[in-house]
Amino acid sequence: MALDFPKHLLELEALTRPQIEGLLSLAARFKRERARARGGEAQTDRRGLLRGRNVITLFFETSTRTRSSFEVAAKALGADVLIFQKDASSVAKGESLEDTVRNLDAIGADALVVRHPAAGAPRLVARAVRASVINAGDGAHEHPTQGLLDALSLRERWGTLEGKTVAIVGDIAHSRVARSNIHCLSKLGAHVRVGGPSTLIPSGIEKLGCTVARSLREALTGADAVMALRIQNERIADARLPGPRDYARTWGLNARRLEMLPKEALVLHPGPVNRGVEMSSDVLDSPRSLVMDQVDSGVAVRMAVLALCLRAEVPA
Repeated sequence: MALDFPKHLLELEALTRPQIEGLLSLAARFKRERARARGGEAQTDRRGLLRGRNVITLFFETSTRTRSSFEVAAKALGADVLIFQKDASSVAKGESLEDTVRNLDAIGADALVVRHPAAGAPRLVARAVRASVINAGDGAHEHPTQGLLDALSLRERWGTLEGKTVAIVGDIAHSRVARSNIHCLSKLGAHVRVGGPSTLIPSGIEKLGCTVARSLREALTGADAVMALRIQNERIADARLPGPRDYARTWGLNARRLEMLPKEALVLHPGPVNRGVEMSSDVLDSPRSLVMDQVDSGVAVRMAVLALCLRAEVPA
């Protein structure tokens, strides 16, 4: 493809607006093709794009959406997919991450999709291997493909993100999703506003290019979309978080609180959702919700990322 895209996707902070827009345009093509195929129309066969290439998913944390959609995306492009199982590998015997990925690289990996609890792990992997490395979430650092798929779902609804206001509410301190979205959405011309309990708003977050709201009403007023973040109990090692009931009472989204938003405003969540905590069922399942569309966008975005990082020639 003509788009100048890096070999690795480690963080959205490093991408330019043209690179993000080019990737989203390709992902939108893949998404339309998938929709036509589901509707019974003749399917565009993309399995030749990565035929003979090996994509290995290495997830050191649990995942449903990200892992499965990367695997579906790779297979849709014709790649062979190997699922790395930490507990059934030499990692369980004490082998280091660096030695593990060097062995996978020697086996013939073309792309390594890495999720790891340590921030910076995908960058370490990229320095150790010849394969392309795609960050599927590293600690509280970034989750690049989540930021891209959120942008795709919003761009399809709005046409452009320029001048739009997106509120992100919840556990900002521990959220790699929040960081990737701040970088991605602001580069596409949106204004990002974050809010949550004061103990979960990191000092200096404004330096990433967002503003901070001190209440849910302040976060939602005038917003074109709101993204509720999952409360990440597994990343919180102390008692800074209010109990689920207290959180739902002050920051949870329900039908009544959506009235603070403009009527056409949209609702997102990266999943998994703690129903009744970050978001009530009537909000999650409402016509305003883009949650299932985000999942659909995820496959298309990950197809685009694999195609670009592995230099596939996609016909115009």
